[in-house]
This record gives sequence, structure tokens and C-alpha cells, in this order.
Amino acid sequence: MAWFGLLNMAMKTGAHIYQNRQKTKAAMSDAALMHAERMARGEETYQGKLLESRDNDFKDEIVLIIISAPIIVLAWGVFSDDPAMMQKIELFFHHFGSLPIWFQTLWITVVASIFGIKGTQVFRNGGAKKK
Repeated sequence: MAWFGLLNMAMKTGAHIYQNRQKTKAAMSDAALMHAERMARGEETYQGKLLESRDNDFKDEIVLIIISAPIIVLAWGVFSDDPAMMQKIELFFHHFGSLPIWFQTLWITVVASIFGIKGTQVFRNGGAKKK
């Protein structure tokens, strides 16, 4: 029964993400139109290449999948009631927690920069600063 609740939550989250992406596309289209109108009037110069280059950029999704993988494996281990799997998961997290601080810092900085968060903010404030 817990699987159905988890599946339902995943479906709602997926639908919400899809709706947000559609809204984002509409907003970006409106912004591009307004920018083009201002360029036509000579009020602005062309600045859209940076935004266009992000349209086909899948690195955020790839990093999200990589970051989510241990959580998915952990959930599978817990719900499967497989003691051998739980031992392997505990061993994985033990070794993962034993990684050197330089590697942890590098990983957090790379992931944070992909999502537009300054890595130093994560360490200084204990989390990302809200804009």
C-alpha cells in the first residue's frame, strides 16, 4: 500500500514539474518577444544567446538523477525488506561519509554551481542563500 502512496506522490510531483516547465516556456517566449521589440526600437542590444544556450542543456537533470540515485536505492532497500540489501546500503553510506573533505567540497561546489548557487554560500551559511 505504501508503494501506491509513493507512486501517487511521484505522479503529482511529475505533473507539477511539467506544468512549471510549460509556464517557464511561455514566460521565456514572452520575455523574448519583449526583448525583440525593445531591440527593434533601438533601446537594447541582442542578449539572448546566453538564454538560448540553456534551452538544450540537460546537465541539471543529469546531476539531479545522480544525486537522487542513493535516495532511490535507499528507499528500495527499506521497502524490499531485504537484509542483505540494507547491509550493502549501510556499507555504501559508511564509505560515502568517509570520503575526504576536499572531494566533498569539490562535489558540493560543482553541483551548487550547476544549479546557480555559489558553493561558498553552502558552507558559510549551512545552505543556499535565498534570493
